[in-house]
Amino acid sequence: MELSKAIYARSKRFFSEIGDMAYFAMRFFREVVSAPFEWKELIRQCYRVGNRSIILVGVTGFILGLVFTLQSRPTLLEFGAVSWMPSMVSLSIVREIGPVIFALICAGRIGSGIGAELGSMKVTEQIDAMEVSGTNPFKYLVVTRILATTLMLPLLILMGDAIALFGSALIENLKGEVSYLLYFNKVFDALQYSDIIPATIKSFFFGFAIGLVGCYKGYNCAKGTVGVGEASNAAVVYTSMLLFVIDFIAVFVTDIFVEL
Repeated sequence: MELSKAIYARSKRFFSEIGDMAYFAMRFFREVVSAPFEWKELIRQCYRVGNRSIILVGVTGFILGLVFTLQSRPTLLEFGAVSWMPSMVSLSIVREIGPVIFALICAGRIGSGIGAELGSMKVTEQIDAMEVSGTNPFKYLVVTRILATTLMLPLLILMGDAIALFGSALIENLKGEVSYLLYFNKVFDALQYSDIIPATIKSFFFGFAIGLVGCYKGYNCAKGTVGVGEASNAAVVYTSMLLFVIDFIAVFVTDIFVEL
């Protein structure tokens, strides 16, 4: 009996939070098309999101290209298919590995930062002070941050993919004496718009999820310093789970369109 009550309470809390987050998202879509527009704050947040993650994404992408090529090369050599290395690496990174890995990296870096920042403002009653002064805190704090993550994450993922492919080309140049020109010619021969466009589209949804969850957790965090920490941690956990769900839906929908 106690176990069933605990399961019921947890399930109720889970679905209640999903409903609250859906309402939070609906409020975002309502506020984003209504005046006034906080262009200056949006540009500042885009700069902060990109500048905050560009080095981390670049280093991660370079190591990803190195490790993926080093791990795959012996197997391809065993089957005499090492010439397929550029095609395999480029398709794997651009289609799936790159967007998911870089989105998870940004979820930990950006999502936790947004959750902690808005949580601190909530705890110190800065959001309440903005409401008293006549400023719309939701539009100024939430809308700009969600738009910034939605717009900047695809650019970060494209940059990370390019750096990962350069890391792979470096290994092929050192191990197999393959020139950079030949490597990237094979990469561009293998890639098609049907590979790049779906990956780019879902990266917008990844960015939206990171901004939405981070802002929701920070904007509605509990009082006290403990609440700020919980908001930051929950933002990362919830965003990571949501990214995998979005990725599954994107792959499923893409397969349907390919079959048609």
